[in-house]
Amino acid sequence: MTSHLVAGDPAAPPVILLHGLGDAASDWAEVQAALAKTFRVYALDLRGHGDGPHPGEYSFELMRDDVIAFLGRERLGPCVLVGHSMGGTVAILVAEAAPHLVTRLVLEDVTAPRPGALSRPPLPTPAEPTPFDFAAVNAIRAQINDPDPAWWDDMASITIPTLIIGGASSNIPQHLLAETAARMPDARLVTLNAGHYVHRDRPAEFLTALDDFLAPMLA
Repeated sequence: MTSHLVAGDPAAPPVILLHGLGDAASDWAEVQAALAKTFRVYALDLRGHGDGPHPGEYSFELMRDDVIAFLGRERLGPCVLVGHSMGGTVAILVAEAAPHLVTRLVLEDVTAPRPGALSRPPLPTPAEPTPFDFAAVNAIRAQINDPDPAWWDDMASITIPTLIIGGASSNIPQHLLAETAARMPDARLVTLNAGHYVHRDRPAEFLTALDDFLAPMLA
């Protein structure tokens, strides 16, 4: 079962936070606390991370299915999906597979799923234990290197309003975020002066961008 942290009024609109590779639900602490003033906010531990299951089998598709199963178990209606890096790609796949479950998408410095976009060679297993299952690292990196072409093709059918937030000095080439935004019918790109972890480097600016984007839902 997917582990998670939850905050906010149970009657408020739901927001789901999906962390990046090697992180955990707790990575969203500051963002979750701020959003919980208005929303019911769930920060998930994706498989292999945090207190979530560590089954030894990892892929973007399995993480997508875990998120969809979580929404079903919690009986959550259409929700806002916020994903950082790896979590952003998971959010895209959820929106492609189950658009009825998503009201808004927020993709922070997402690992663009276009074939040939990124090269992430495998990493050696660290000598010291990691706080996450290291097997997830190279499994995910392999898919980043060679993503299913359908992921990119199907993005053109995502009509959900989408905000893409980039970090100007990130290790994710920012032109890929622009290509991702152009691929989606209702997406816009905001670039902040930050690194890959925009929500941690520039939390106030990150939250302002989210507030502006989500405000029409609350009108």
